Amino acid sequence: MDFKEKIRVIPDYPQEGVRFKDITTLLQDGPAYKAVIEKMAVFAREKNADIVVGPEARGFVIGCPLAVDLGLGFAPVRKKGKLPYETIQAEYSLEYGSDALAMHKDAIKPGQRVLIADDLLATGGTIKTTMDLVKQLGGEIVGLAFLIELTYLNGREKIGEEYDVFTLIQY
Repeated sequence: MDFKEKIRVIPDYPQEGVRFKDITTLLQDGPAYKAVIEKMAVFAREKNADIVVGPEARGFVIGCPLAVDLGLGFAPVRKKGKLPYETIQAEYSLEYGSDALAMHKDAIKPGQRVLIADDLLATGGTIKTTMDLVKQLGGEIVGLAFLIELTYLNGREKIGEEYDVFTLIQY
């Protein structure tokens, strides 16, 4: 199956010059969505992870079904102030200013093998921050899985070469 055919590209959104990759068209196609998760699960099984972590919101859309397919738990990474229990935080830079992501302090146990999953690897800022949170909690990152990678934005450079990265679709 050509998954790229299932992605709608919207020109000039959210600003002129950007070609937004809309995954909702893929998500609406049950067999395609299932096939995406199954393909990502092949990579994930090789990593022998203990838990899947994903940043909101589209990381939930990829990470949760992946965790279910693997028979693992899922730990969410959310914007600061969105989790109800005690959290740790890490800040990251945006085009104008900064923001922070958070995880519950008990989301990852020291030594747990963590697979991070998200819909998109672009500049790497959100994923690098997610990785920092996992490391703060003592997790061992065994792999990163993405539906889409925008190779021209060099997100892999921010992540670091020592990590095994899987992407299903590249632009």
